[in-house]
Amino acid sequence: MSTLVISTSSFDIDNNPPLQHLLENGFNIITNPHRRKLTEDEISELLGHGAVGLIAGIEPLTERVLQSADHLKVISRCGAGLDSVDLAAAHQHGISVLNTPEAPAQAVAELTMGFILALLRQIKSIDQAVRNGQWPRTQGRLLAAQTVGIIGLGYIGRRVARLCQAFEATVIAHDPYISQAPTGVTLVPLDTLLANADIVTLHVPYSADTHHLLNTKAFAAMKPDAIVINAARGGLVDEDALAEALRAGKISAAALDVFEQEPYQGPLIGSDNILLASHVGSLARESRQRMEIEAAENLLQGLIKTGVLS
Repeated sequence: MSTLVISTSSFDIDNNPPLQHLLENGFNIITNPHRRKLTEDEISELLGHGAVGLIAGIEPLTERVLQSADHLKVISRCGAGLDSVDLAAAHQHGISVLNTPEAPAQAVAELTMGFILALLRQIKSIDQAVRNGQWPRTQGRLLAAQTVGIIGLGYIGRRVARLCQAFEATVIAHDPYISQAPTGVTLVPLDTLLANADIVTLHVPYSADTHHLLNTKAFAAMKPDAIVINAARGGLVDEDALAEALRAGKISAAALDVFEQEPYQGPLIGSDNILLASHVGSLARESRQRMEIEAAENLLQGLIKTGVLS
């Protein structure tokens, strides 16, 4: 019996037609028993049961992990990013790697908008004050009056641009991999974006080149009332530098859904002017269902292409 591993913290197998097809064809499915992001050792252990296919989360699929997965033929990422996968090692070991770049895009874009609106109108602090018997008359800011700087114009960044334009915000963007921006979006160098944006939102993959893209120098270049959003990948933001920038008033507020180490337990927890979320960007019911079905369909087609399933 061929084995498949699903390493995401949760997955709806029962309502997934491609997975049901694989079950009907004699495949055995092993799920994540820890219900959280797996370590290298934990994913290696699961794959060590002779797995031929993996529906992957964000666990580290390193050279060591892939080398030990002797039977693995297909990795299907349930999500867009592939920074957790050693693509060179996968190629070397003959493992196909697939992803679902479009499925989570709307959910992440909408979470980004939620962060932006909540910070502009200071919803968190107002809510806490009302619960404490106060009645603050807090003056917020209009998104329509802001310049939004989007770093990365992929599937998610473009959606964020459209949503911000619907609010009549000015949108500028930086993306060295494109030469033509969507209508109404102005492409600018990164230093220009940092200096002019009221809101800086990240939508790029994590790599050695983007490690700590927003650091002490970047925060110093921003407006004092700037807002920073990261719903992309942990590691894009130097979290210690962000905590200091918030403390010192170098920027006014921030929101993070992703962190270098998850669950997050760092100094930002003590900051009042930041919203912290638990990597929930893609976890909208409709997007999650689409993403899971696409990941399973990719796995099914990958197994057919590699000859595991006829």
